[in-house]
Amino acid sequence: MNTTFETILAIIRSRYGNGQIPLHAPVFRGNEKKYTNLAIDSTFVSSVGEYVNLAEKMLADFTGAKYAVATGNGTSALHAALVVAGVKANDFVLTQPFTFVATANAIAYCHAEPIFIDIEKDTLGISPEKLKSFLESESHLNANGECVHTKSGRIISACLPMHSFGLVGRIQEIADICAASHIILVEDAAESIGSYVGNTHTGLIGKLGTLSFNGNKTITCGGGGAIITNDEAIAKKAKYITTTAKVPHAYEFFHDELGYNYRLPNLNAAMLCAQIEQLEGFLKNKQETAQYYHEQFTKNKIEFVKNIEGTTSNYWLNCILLKDRNERDAFLKYSNENGVMTRPAWTLMSKLPMYENCIKGNIDNALEMENRLVNIPSSVI
Repeated sequence: MNTTFETILAIIRSRYGNGQIPLHAPVFRGNEKKYTNLAIDSTFVSSVGEYVNLAEKMLADFTGAKYAVATGNGTSALHAALVVAGVKANDFVLTQPFTFVATANAIAYCHAEPIFIDIEKDTLGISPEKLKSFLESESHLNANGECVHTKSGRIISACLPMHSFGLVGRIQEIADICAASHIILVEDAAESIGSYVGNTHTGLIGKLGTLSFNGNKTITCGGGGAIITNDEAIAKKAKYITTTAKVPHAYEFFHDELGYNYRLPNLNAAMLCAQIEQLEGFLKNKQETAQYYHEQFTKNKIEFVKNIEGTTSNYWLNCILLKDRNERDAFLKYSNENGVMTRPAWTLMSKLPMYENCIKGNIDNALEMENRLVNIPSSVI
């Protein structure tokens, strides 16, 4: 019997109790049923309704954004954000291989192509050092001030870093590097509602960012996503194209550009409003869990991934690091067979068949984290 594995499970059970322990279960203790019933009674159950507008206002107020645009899910938010940012067919978008597939897919939906930049081991986000090195050696600015991939002649129009598991990358450094190369920064903050750089919420360092409210996120409405920004023109454009680019009219239907049916339904928005009302309490509880884990794992010489100085993580999913892939796989089998749900990090995007031929540099850090990282139970209690 592996004593390290027993120790890890004992620490988890000391926080969550005996029985089956999920990875991240949703919590509905507030007005979810009340607001959903009110939405049903209103008969406005689709993308028009008071709860959609209220959810956008509540998200803007919570994050400190001037504008929030609610969408059907986090992936549609990402796609729309890249469209609004000006990503076009045949462009390159800089991102990381260590992320959920939606990050890369949203780029492909624009008929653009990802370039994979390695991550840092402490933040699990894009390495500013490797990003800068790639741009200095592989790109230049053309006469129009656009960043061009020198070898192919294709435009590098955007950078899409991911705040993995609610941890915050060195996003200000990334923003400065992107600005110097005239690259628009779009933040994939899907997992990081309630995470901050100083006092600035993730998603608001770049031109715009995106959130997700999938069933396993810190707050959920079954699906749902949002674009947040401080730029009025971006917000208006995002709302327009996610509402099928319909020209406003009392009864006629006319659409003047390619749009998407990406708006959040009022039923989901009602649930989201109830979840946002509880968000501060959820975050406090998750901070307590992360602190408890950090103390217990450190005491037992097990590596726990903590936020870096100057940032606040929501600790959506807590992470530990094991020795190598063999130990990781053995632990995943042991924990899941013993009623404690754990999971590995994602298979790297650069290993997936649709992205395996994309440009990438040295991604040793991403490979190491893929092999060693395990997510452990992180639900609100």
